[in-house]
Amino acid sequence: MNATIYHNPRCGTSRNTLAILRHAGIEPTIIEYLKTPPDRATLLRLLVDAGRTPREGARQKEKLFEELGLRDPSVSDEAMLDAMLANPILIERPFVVTEKGTRLCRPSEVVLEIIPPLPGPFTKEDGEIVHG
Repeated sequence: MNATIYHNPRCGTSRNTLAILRHAGIEPTIIEYLKTPPDRATLLRLLVDAGRTPREGARQKEKLFEELGLRDPSVSDEAMLDAMLANPILIERPFVVTEKGTRLCRPSEVVLEIIPPLPGPFTKEDGEIVHG
């Protein structure tokens, strides 16, 4: 199975998602989106395919989200996309794309919806065991 992960190696959820993919025998294409941000069309496709709005695909825990006034519900989808493209740290992670679909894998176990069953239990960084 082919897979692509939009990855931030500093993020535990992203690392766990990548590790689950590898545990399933999948070596994905890894896009470190902070180094190689998606263009507008790609970001919009990821959001739409994952069933997310731009607001739902934004990393609201980032200090910059607040600083830019993005918490205001009147901020349009277009303005949210503009902010995410100008500041890729605001893109929530990790997005994973396979032939079975696209998901924003928060928590990391969401990736199980779009990959074959795991060959056995997987242990996340925090010790939590994932079955799938």
